[in-house]
Amino acid sequence: MGKPRLFYGYIIVAAGFLIMTVMWGTYYSFGIFFEPVLKEFGWTRAATSGAFSLSLVLTGFFAIVMGRLNDRFGPRKVITACALLLGAGYILMSQISALWELYLFYGLILGIGLGGAFVPVASTISRWFIRRRSLMTGITASGIGVGTFLMPPIANWLISSYGWRTSYIIIGAVAAVLIIIAAQFLRRDPEKMGLKPYGENEVGQENSGLRVAGFSMHEAISTRQYWICTVALFCAWFSICIIIAHIVIHAIGLKIPSASAANILAILGVGGILGRIIMGGAGDRIGNRAAIITSFVLMTLALLWLLITKEAWMLYLFSILFGFAYGAVSTLESPMIAELFGLGSHGLIFGVIFFSDSVGGAIGVVLAGRIFDIIGSYQPAFLTCVALSLVSISLFLFLRPISKARLED
Repeated sequence: MGKPRLFYGYIIVAAGFLIMTVMWGTYYSFGIFFEPVLKEFGWTRAATSGAFSLSLVLTGFFAIVMGRLNDRFGPRKVITACALLLGAGYILMSQISALWELYLFYGLILGIGLGGAFVPVASTISRWFIRRRSLMTGITASGIGVGTFLMPPIANWLISSYGWRTSYIIIGAVAAVLIIIAAQFLRRDPEKMGLKPYGENEVGQENSGLRVAGFSMHEAISTRQYWICTVALFCAWFSICIIIAHIVIHAIGLKIPSASAANILAILGVGGILGRIIMGGAGDRIGNRAAIITSFVLMTLALLWLLITKEAWMLYLFSILFGFAYGAVSTLESPMIAELFGLGSHGLIFGVIFFSDSVGGAIGVVLAGRIFDIIGSYQPAFLTCVALSLVSISLFLFLRPISKARLED
């Protein structure tokens, strides 16, 4: 039998790209539904955004579960189950009439379903690629940017045409079908298909041993590197989730039309695509640490610009720069963890760190909403984002590789 013309890992990348596009694109359209839901029910911003925060926390917690299940059963079964929960959550959102239902359907059910939205896919990519790992992760994760680009305008059009309730039914049904189809092409390990990871023959024996053995969860949490990553990324996602949840309604508060405000998220998605692909490739060339520090610097500059932003064009410029930086950070996280701790328990380690990211984001979203409810401005929340972004830069400057000799202890 001849050698396959197409390495199956690229099919994994394509399927993962579609899953990321649909899962995160629909989820990040929350900001588009924010205003019509507020208008209908009259809830506070803090109370309404609390459901988004709950979903973030549960997404992070169940990323640990899904990462562990992915290590054991593979991504096809895990993501299929998550797709069913995701679709059900959106469809049930069309029926809400009380705040507790918002928390149940969007916070709980969607939160569990989204536990499979990143960690199983990114962990699988890390298993299929040694060389080009960061680039392939970036291409896969650029689906998040594509989804963020496509879904806000689509959601805005659906809401204006059919109302927000019917829009949730359409989104839920279509999302579930597309994700389930894509999931059937996923395979956890190349070895089970008689293949080797891309670039395996090009790494040294020492690196290969690290890749196969890796650190256990217990070993990882005993290292300084683990805690540097965890705290720095907690700070980063605090800021990222504030922007994703509140930037559209912040723009509307600046008297920017809702259609133009929806385009802010779309432009952020374009920036995310560029950041994931460009900085994913940069991570392979200059190292993930240098690439992620560069991304944090760009994020800080974008947040400083946001503090003086008052017009639509200024918000568009913010979105492209911030989207580039956030897309890069989200892409580099998984390959950096693989580089530091190996692949033996990659899904679990990545899932635990991802949970910390989600908690940071959840706290940020509710805090920003509470600040606005009290003083009528997001400015203090944005200033906090700047400060925490500087903390992330400082921490990663101290990140150093772990001695491979530790594996032999």
